[in-house]
Amino acid sequence: MTELFGQADAQAAFIAALRSGALHHAWLLVGPQGVGKASFAHTAALRMLAEASATGVTAPALVVPDSHPTRSLVDAGSHPDLRILQRLPKDAEKPDQDLARSITIAQVRSLQPMFATTPSMGARRVVIIDAADDLERNGANALLKNLEEPPVGTIFLLVSHAPGRLLPTIRSRCRVLRFATLDDGDMARALRGALPDADDHEVAALVRTGEGAPGRAIRYAGLDIDGLDSAITGIASDGDPINARRAALARALAGKGNVARYEVFLDRVPAMIAREARTRSGPRLKAALDAQVAARDLAGAALGLSLDAQATVFEMAAIVATLR
Repeated sequence: MTELFGQADAQAAFIAALRSGALHHAWLLVGPQGVGKASFAHTAALRMLAEASATGVTAPALVVPDSHPTRSLVDAGSHPDLRILQRLPKDAEKPDQDLARSITIAQVRSLQPMFATTPSMGARRVVIIDAADDLERNGANALLKNLEEPPVGTIFLLVSHAPGRLLPTIRSRCRVLRFATLDDGDMARALRGALPDADDHEVAALVRTGEGAPGRAIRYAGLDIDGLDSAITGIASDGDPINARRAALARALAGKGNVARYEVFLDRVPAMIAREARTRSGPRLKAALDAQVAARDLAGAALGLSLDAQATVFEMAAIVATLR
């Protein structure tokens, strides 16, 4: 059974709407990436489908017992009244490889045959879009038509890490449910549940580096993030005048065996520079903001264009060095 951590206000608001009997047809789940929005969407979908089934459910809040037949269907990915739209693998024969850059209009249009019929196993169906930020423009417009004229019994749950990127007309048709970063206690509980083999030292390090987002922290598990952060901080501190730190870091993150740490490096540097900027003012603030923009743009290009990892790390570290 999936356990939700934190987010008491979001859970309470949704449960109250569910109990009211007047559940809005579209919900926009907004907040930082990795704080549990998608987990909540799946948990809420399971509960709504279980309540609408012939069996019903009497457990409190959003709980659905492991023995409930709706859970078996959802866990098997075979519930006819649940659809999940997300980015698909570029190569269907290699599902563990790179994902497509967007959720396509074809994926959105694939919902139409389902919408042409009534729900199969109750009075309700659920569509999860994770993340709505990934919808291509035509796909977003196609979805908007469904939100404007929602099919009977259909609830849409749209996960969004950056709601400002969505069409204003999509946002206006959704009820917003806000998710915040977790406190250290909830972070530790979430991480111990997800990483039962992690020792207390690793959990503490992941709580610190995850910054309230267990999804982000789980990505960092086993990657020596403390060592990576120490290397970045050292470069920012002394400017690395003879490029020794930069060269060592570039070598350490190059090669196929270091892809995960390399991607985390690209994720961490812009965020660390942004935090540094919040401590500055005047010309030093402008320098940090310029560095943050440069780091963010380089990280995006590195992943989108498959830039050489060693050269990218060296260039990114040079940006960090300007913070001295």
